[in-house]
This record gives sequence, structure tokens and C-alpha cells, in this order.
Amino acid sequence: MHHERDASSVRAGILTMSDTRTKDDDKSGALICSYLEGHNHDISEYRVIKDDRDAIQSVLADWTSDDDLDVIITNGGTGISAKDVTHQVVAGMLEKEIEGFGELFRMKSYEEIGAKAMLSRALAGVIAQTAVYVLPGSSNAVRLGMNKLILPVLPHVVGELRK
Repeated sequence: MHHERDASSVRAGILTMSDTRTKDDDKSGALICSYLEGHNHDISEYRVIKDDRDAIQSVLADWTSDDDLDVIITNGGTGISAKDVTHQVVAGMLEKEIEGFGELFRMKSYEEIGAKAMLSRALAGVIAQTAVYVLPGSSNAVRLGMNKLILPVLPHVVGELRK
């Protein structure tokens, strides 16, 4: 359902956390770009960085410090291995968490992959009036998150934050 305050176009930043990928072989980041562009949203920023606490904090602080972006969608670094720090970093920066996103992501993932879905630490929230979505790095996880959870509500979320 469309509401009058819903944003017609969204300015997005895409941030991939990976110790092995580059922009040239970042399939999940490219997939996020294509989904957003397919819905007439603008890609204002796109970077691939290491899954490193300081690097993530620096980019997110920079990207949320002005009004250039409405949403940041990250992928990668959400697992439980020692090198996966994205979840902790972003969770520590959120002013408001959208708890339902992680819950629904794991529920929908469970329908596709079973009990391993509980290992996902996908989350979403708000930093400085910017929506932030944290997705796992797999292309299947990106497809699920974008199609089922992010794109259907993104104009409404951004409209609410622009009030």
C-alpha cells in the first residue's frame, strides 16, 4: 500500500564487507545495485571494504553525516566467525533498531535453508535519519532481503525518516 509521504526515489549507498572481494567480482553488491536501479532508486555510493571495525565505522559515520543518502545497504560480515564484525559495529552505531527486519529475515531464511538460518545476524535500523540494512554476503540472502523485505517498504521507511 502506498502512502502519500512515501519517497518516490531513494538515494542509496551500498557497502560490501569482504576480505577477498573487489568491486569487479562483488556479485552481491552488484545485485543490490541492480535491484535498487530496477526500482528507480539512485546509487550515490558504492564501496567494497575489509570486514574491519574501524573501516566500517569510518564509512558509516561519513555516509550518515550529511543528507546525501536515504539508505545504506551492507552485505557481508554477518556470520559468527571471528573475522565477522559487521553486526557488532553497526548494532553499536544504531540509534533505533528495526527488530522485525532481523526476525523476518531469519524466518524467511528458515523457509529456504532450514536451521542454519539461526546463524544469520542480519539487522536493520536508523543512524542519523538514514535507514541501514545489514545483509549476509551470499547472493541468495541478498535476493531474499531485497525482494521480500527491503524493496517492498523502502519508499515508506525513507518517507517516514524524511518527515
